[in-house]
Amino acid sequence: MNLGNSLFHARKRCGLSQEDVAEKLGVSRQTVSKWETDETIPDIRQSKKMAVLYHLSLDELIDFDLELTEIQEAIEKNNEETDEKIDWTNAWGKKYPVLLKYQEKVNIPNYAHRLNVMLDEIEQEYHFSKQDAMLVLKDILYHVWKKRNNCK
Repeated sequence: MNLGNSLFHARKRCGLSQEDVAEKLGVSRQTVSKWETDETIPDIRQSKKMAVLYHLSLDELIDFDLELTEIQEAIEKNNEETDEKIDWTNAWGKKYPVLLKYQEKVNIPNYAHRLNVMLDEIEQEYHFSKQDAMLVLKDILYHVWKKRNNCK
């Protein structure tokens, strides 16, 4: 995403108009428009003021990604009750169909046994709850997967 789009989406997320931003920053609405269309770029002082106005760090403002922000906000709003209502395998299976089909091919009891051993080890050795142990194991698996993909 380019800087103009980042500025536009950050402003919209805060429910501000170009006029609102212009007034708060002491510039014209046309200046804000030019920033958002990448016709010009704001100087560092104006960028810092916008970051404060949009409740973002300067780095976040420059790299603002609406989709990522929406995902993070959804995670923050999520609770156990909502979690129990969602079939995560089915939800993710729409994007990754293997999640809906692997059960027919994979020796699940074999992997489940080995994963249970690892979960028990993490729980006992580090005194984590069952959920925390699962999250740690999931995170370790993610980092192993990421490292394998980055090395190829």
